[in-house]
Amino acid sequence: MTEQLDHLTLPTAFLDHQTEEVQAFVDHAVKDRSADPVTKAVELYYAVRDGVFYEVYGAPLTPEGLRASNTVTTRSGFCMHKSVLYAAAVRAVGIPSRLLYSDVRNHLASPRLLEHIGSDVFFHSLTQVHLEGRWVKATPVFNKLLCKLYGMQPLEFDGRTDSLYHPTAEGGGSMEFLTDHGAFDDLPYEFVLANMRRKHPKFLDESGTGTVSGGRLADEAATPTR
Repeated sequence: MTEQLDHLTLPTAFLDHQTEEVQAFVDHAVKDRSADPVTKAVELYYAVRDGVFYEVYGAPLTPEGLRASNTVTTRSGFCMHKSVLYAAAVRAVGIPSRLLYSDVRNHLASPRLLEHIGSDVFFHSLTQVHLEGRWVKATPVFNKLLCKLYGMQPLEFDGRTDSLYHPTAEGGGSMEFLTDHGAFDDLPYEFVLANMRRKHPKFLDESGTGTVSGGRLADEAATPTR
């Protein structure tokens, strides 16, 4: 690893992989910490994708609620939370990581969620990991069960190619990336909150530091909109 990437394996305010909670998660997911980085990155990808349920309702957007240690404890969150956890988990095994933010056209949504979001364009987060000398994009966001409920294929990751364009089950397209907001060494809290408040004000609760509650995305899968 080059010296310029060393800092991207360190814990941060949000990627707090030094905590007991994140370390225990990594120990459970990674069979051998001395294995090659690609193997560990893939193991952690599936641990985050399927071990943390994708839930948009009642999700905390406070600094404490967005930390990796909180997400691994609650085992619930949406793209913001799951990307932070994955970025922290790979750093825990020495793999450099960054967080990416984009605007995307999302195909996994219910009519109620689309009403709260205001359209089918979502402010979205994913992770970038440095493997075999280059950056690879990873999106361990939509868990396998939720994808099945919404008639979509789960997004796979091999550690060598980007895990990015989430496909539909019928082959009718994939998630569309519309705007790239760049890569960040840690979660840029004020930037994230400003985007959520500006783009999705109806999605936030009265405090503005959490999402609306009163439902589960899985329960709304009977009438999905894609």
